[in-house]
Amino acid sequence: MQSQDVAPHPAPSATDPVVDVDQAEAALVEHYPRLVRLAYLVLPPTLGRGRRVLTAHALTQRALPRGRTATPVIPAQSTGRDGDPGYAFVRLRVLRTALAAGLPPWRRGWPRRAQLPPVLPQVWGLRLFPRSGGAHELALDQQLSALSGPARAAYVLRGLEKLPDGDVRQVLTAAGVSDVDAALRAADEVPAQYRLLDSPEFDACSLQARPTDLMRRRQHTKAALAAGAALVVCGALLGLPGEGWGPDGAAAPVYAQNPATEAALDPGRLVKVSPTAWRTSARTDFSVWPARGDLTGDTALLRRALAVWARPGKTVQVSATPGTASGGPSGPPQLLYAGTVGNARLVIFYDGLRIARYAEPKAGTQGAALDFARVDGAGRAEASAMVLDRADGNVRYLTAPWVTKVAARDLMKPGSGAMDLGLTDGVTAPLASPALRGGTCTSWNVLQLTDGRGTWLLTDLGELVPARLTAGRPGSAKDASGAEAQRTWAPYACSLGAMRSAGVRSVNAWAYAEQPLPDASGSAAWVCTRAETWRGGGERVLAQFHTPGGRYGAVAAKAEHVTACGARDPQVLAGVLWKSAAGSWYLLAAGSRDTESIRTTGGVEASVQGHLLAERAKQGAQAVLKGTLEDGRSISGLR
Repeated sequence: MQSQDVAPHPAPSATDPVVDVDQAEAALVEHYPRLVRLAYLVLPPTLGRGRRVLTAHALTQRALPRGRTATPVIPAQSTGRDGDPGYAFVRLRVLRTALAAGLPPWRRGWPRRAQLPPVLPQVWGLRLFPRSGGAHELALDQQLSALSGPARAAYVLRGLEKLPDGDVRQVLTAAGVSDVDAALRAADEVPAQYRLLDSPEFDACSLQARPTDLMRRRQHTKAALAAGAALVVCGALLGLPGEGWGPDGAAAPVYAQNPATEAALDPGRLVKVSPTAWRTSARTDFSVWPARGDLTGDTALLRRALAVWARPGKTVQVSATPGTASGGPSGPPQLLYAGTVGNARLVIFYDGLRIARYAEPKAGTQGAALDFARVDGAGRAEASAMVLDRADGNVRYLTAPWVTKVAARDLMKPGSGAMDLGLTDGVTAPLASPALRGGTCTSWNVLQLTDGRGTWLLTDLGELVPARLTAGRPGSAKDASGAEAQRTWAPYACSLGAMRSAGVRSVNAWAYAEQPLPDASGSAAWVCTRAETWRGGGERVLAQFHTPGGRYGAVAAKAEHVTACGARDPQVLAGVLWKSAAGSWYLLAAGSRDTESIRTTGGVEASVQGHLLAERAKQGAQAVLKGTLEDGRSISGLR
């Protein structure tokens, strides 16, 4: 991390507006979540996510003045905060103390209060940290961690507070930054992904809670009682050093050394499968993957990876797909990969339920990461590839031993050919990842895999395991490798962006209806895309509408945690307001083939026998859809 230079802050001038305690308190209470987010983003990442959360709250709560004070007003450039001297004052106090927290403790004599662990708030027995975001948020957090405190502050003031550079310069100067120009230049090196600053990844007010190290806490309690007894008897406290693990890298201190724990953390007991085991095994999943990579014999690396998995330290970035446990292995896991990829050393394990990927930089000791993905019940296609690494907008995959050919294909161009990626010891060449791309969606690259039995498509959705793409009626859907399936997917490929980082196992596209359009405008297609998850909940459903000549489908309705468009209940009903070429507005609705009738109430009153409805409507009209299935059941339209 770069060093930062924060000078003593300038004294307020006589012309600055006066802020009293009540005014500052009102601003702090009203904008507390934003001020805590600002502090969390500016605080040094070396504190660890848990301490950053508590410190951000402590600094914000200590931002009130002791009495009336003067402050320079720098507009907040956001509704409700413009020109508010109370908000400008507390924001400046929060920023100043957050910058001070990043200074070396003994740089100028005794450490400042902001540099010490917060006295309040305190949380006992729990670890608190923000919810994990996607790959973009993780990449931005890593880029910000490489900046100095003033440079991070400049980036956050630009993006979170929407301040122009002139006002950013004023705020940083008032906060005591001595070299503002250097801070602005350093902030320029990070891409301007300001919308990500509003992500839950950086929200220190919406938190996840996990227990602290329970075994270690129990041992500490016993140790404290024993120490108290010794103090009473002997009148002195004697501390005996623990054995420790020494070469465990970024792992937290050891909390248990029982036989089961030691077996799970012993590199010598790792399960390594024969390269030909998959040929005779009754199972074709991750359990028959051989260990690959150039570092499978590096015992020190494997020990560090296992230790961090069991006891991730404060500096380790841990992420897990929804519904995936992040605890240590219950026994010796299976080694899938250990090798050097780019600027990192990677180790990938499988414990029968999860994939765990450990990454550490080749140079230095900062920046270890631990990622988990749930993969229980994976079949031959779903266990055919996993993400090895992502860098510079590209993704590289590690493939199953039964995969014989790997190619890249643009899902939006079904008529184009597939580009051969090649394989080196099961590792593919880099492929541009749609999950890492921002801006307008003009293409969607997918991975096309082939073995002795067939071909299937996988797509990167920002997680360790890519999602399988299928097409067809739920319950009888097939892999989307055929020409017709790819034509079905083409207009809706970009909608896969809505499925990112949700623990998605597979996504199916079902063309459930074709509807003649009024005013002789041709026929429109109705397609339902449904994402199934590894955890069996949190399904995402999009009903989409595509008119002739359009490049993209339009999302007409969406829902989560529903059975619609799934194998359990293959039915759907959705509607959309559509304007014809003649300028007339219509309410169009379509249900699956087993829809016997449709009726609409509210802004449009109509009913029809069959699974298609087209009724004149006014622009902006809102209607409620109801349908009746052939078996007599009533269904509601997706909203």
